[in-house]
Amino acid sequence: MEAVTRVFPRDDFHLEIWFNTGEHRLFDARPYLGKGVFQRLQNVTLFKQAFVSLETVCWPGELDIAPETLYAATDIRQVA
Repeated sequence: MEAVTRVFPRDDFHLEIWFNTGEHRLFDARPYLGKGVFQRLQNVTLFKQAFVSLETVCWPGELDIAPETLYAATDIRQVA
């Protein structure tokens, strides 16, 4: 199972995510921001507080997205 090892939240509501597979991927969170508890993440200040815990991306207030969801919904990045 893929696990998140690092996250970098961007101002455009994308997350750069590194997985234990060695892959660096880009996750577009915008489609999630209008749904349920994730509406709180429309606040860019809160969105940018993303951190890694328990092998996935989390935010203050007990928000998280399952690592398999993040992996499946991301595009692989070309890392220079």
